[in-house]
Amino acid sequence: MKIFGENVFNDAVMRERLPKPVYQALRTTIAEGLALDDSIADVVANAMKEWAVERGATHFTHWFQPMTGVTAEKHDSFITFSGDGKVMMEFSGKELIMGEPDASSFPSGGLRATFEARGYTAWDCTSPAFLRKDAGMVTLCIPTVFCSYTGEVLDKKTPLLKSMEALSRQAMRVLRLFGNDTAKRVISTVGPEQEYFLIDQKYYHKREDLLLTGRTLFGAMPPKGQEMEDHYFGTIKERVAAFMKELNTELWKLGVKAKTQHNEVAPGQFEIAAIYDSANIATDHNQLVMDYLKKVASRHGLVCLLHEKPFAGVNGSGKHNNWSLATDDGQNLLEPGSTPHANAQFLLFLCAVVKAVDDYAGLLRASCANAGNDHRLGANEAPPAIISVFLGEQLNDIFEQLGNGGAKTCKDAGNMSVGVTTLPPLPKDTTDRNRTSPFAFTGNKFEFRMVPSSISIAGPNFVLNTIVSEALRQLADRLETAQDFRAELQGVLKEIANKHKRIVFNGNNYTQEWVREAKKRGLPNIVSTVEALPVLIKKETIDLFERHKVLNKAELEARYEISLERYCKEINIEALTMLDMAKRRIMPAVIKYASQLGEAVNKICATTVSADVSAIEGTLEKVLLGITELKEKTERLEKALDIARETEEILSKAEIYHDKVFQGMLHLRNAGDKLEEVTDAELWPLPVYTEMLFDL
Repeated sequence: MKIFGENVFNDAVMRERLPKPVYQALRTTIAEGLALDDSIADVVANAMKEWAVERGATHFTHWFQPMTGVTAEKHDSFITFSGDGKVMMEFSGKELIMGEPDASSFPSGGLRATFEARGYTAWDCTSPAFLRKDAGMVTLCIPTVFCSYTGEVLDKKTPLLKSMEALSRQAMRVLRLFGNDTAKRVISTVGPEQEYFLIDQKYYHKREDLLLTGRTLFGAMPPKGQEMEDHYFGTIKERVAAFMKELNTELWKLGVKAKTQHNEVAPGQFEIAAIYDSANIATDHNQLVMDYLKKVASRHGLVCLLHEKPFAGVNGSGKHNNWSLATDDGQNLLEPGSTPHANAQFLLFLCAVVKAVDDYAGLLRASCANAGNDHRLGANEAPPAIISVFLGEQLNDIFEQLGNGGAKTCKDAGNMSVGVTTLPPLPKDTTDRNRTSPFAFTGNKFEFRMVPSSISIAGPNFVLNTIVSEALRQLADRLETAQDFRAELQGVLKEIANKHKRIVFNGNNYTQEWVREAKKRGLPNIVSTVEALPVLIKKETIDLFERHKVLNKAELEARYEISLERYCKEINIEALTMLDMAKRRIMPAVIKYASQLGEAVNKICATTVSADVSAIEGTLEKVLLGITELKEKTERLEKALDIARETEEILSKAEIYHDKVFQGMLHLRNAGDKLEEVTDAELWPLPVYTEMLFDL
């Protein structure tokens, strides 16, 4: 396909435009993770500029991912002014390598004072530069990391890159023990699946809650939801198909390996999935996917909603994070092979992941914690808040054998017959899929299904990389000093299988039986963001990240503060929006309806003395009771907000927002939704679920 990667300064472009020695030096830097040689920067910058200008670019930007949760950029033109009044198009190596955006207004969690404004961006040469076109303006986007004047990490990309280096260091130690002398690096790979909703713009702009919070704060369930299961994998409507076609084209031009698209479970919900890439490139690409979902939707009169739960009562959206390990010479370290029971290297890496997930389950949960995900986890649509590992029938059998002293056999999947003579025998996979598990082995990778739909995947992946690095470090320390490597290896595998079998669960994670069983096993059930985040500042967490040089104590404390502050702000905005909608939109509408009902009763009674108006009076009574309840719940929510605002300490503040403000919002919503069900549709001031979910 000619368009694929046409807007990317990729390897083919570099090979064509750079002198061979410069190209080789840059490729070595990228392939081996070495420091960039300043001497080649000017040459690369000039080639990049010429390529971009030929395609209409006038500006460049250092594209980075601050702690806001979205990408950021500051544009500079290529134009340089000469003394004779003319201009030239220039781009230096210094401008390529380093930028200086103002850091004062980005979240820093106390790392930087407001008056300490200087921040730096630095080129991540492992992620290719690309061109973005917005309304005729073409900009060269250079993926970068972001740090403060004093060197503190202020972004989501830097810890991901550091975690990849840490993982490679420890994994290489293990590979050398197995006699691998050819691989130079181990790379964490990710293939994210992105879920999202589409609604018509005309409804979006009439909903203050969608505009300000990304989700509906009021809304009664429609007569039909997702119970017929007819939307999932159903025929894609033409309007949506046109959107998807343009989306794919835009993403392919940017080198994003968009592969799969389909209708999801809830009406109005869809999914796009990309083929795996290295974790940092996959992260950049997923940010582009989220950006272009919104941008392309707007061109089609649609709005893309990435909130984890935009509509109560139907499935929410997540991001399935397909994670694996690969060597730079092409070996997938989580590939079981045809005889996994005899594949000692695979079993060690598999056991290391299981151990890491069990040892740091709370940290993995915290990596997926945000206000939106609290609505989604455990709601029979996503994995519960309990972390567990699904291995499947074959690997679970091998894991149990390891606990008994060693794996001798493995179950053969064989072929599958469906009873139709014209069909050939169908090869059966060695394990079924478990869509209820938060961390499931799926052939040659693990699918982390707890990740929220709206966030950068950098956070969950740098946590995952780091905890697996720690497990591999501990295993390598033991095996490197063993007098009998094979005997020690068997002992390590047996120990892990017995100590960490509690985290392995192959059943239905949605059932209450599993909740009770998990409690018996001692597995944490962390149901809210406020409960999840304190693990970030525990001593064992700080020791972990400092040992692997991913984040230091101050940087972890900053992330803890930023996450709690963000949670408080999001709930505060939602509560204020609800109050505004209740007082200024819903209340006037239902009072008007009550007035109409009262007038109707009076007119009928005035004209027909014997008329039975009990039905109208019954409706009027329901409306009046609803108005009273709405007013009462509004006042309660206002009082809860006052308490939250007066609280200074950040964790206590977040707890009040969760325990009092959020609960008050649920009560207010219930009052509003009951009024929607009895109010004249012509008078109801908000687009309803039936319109938003089914009118595409």
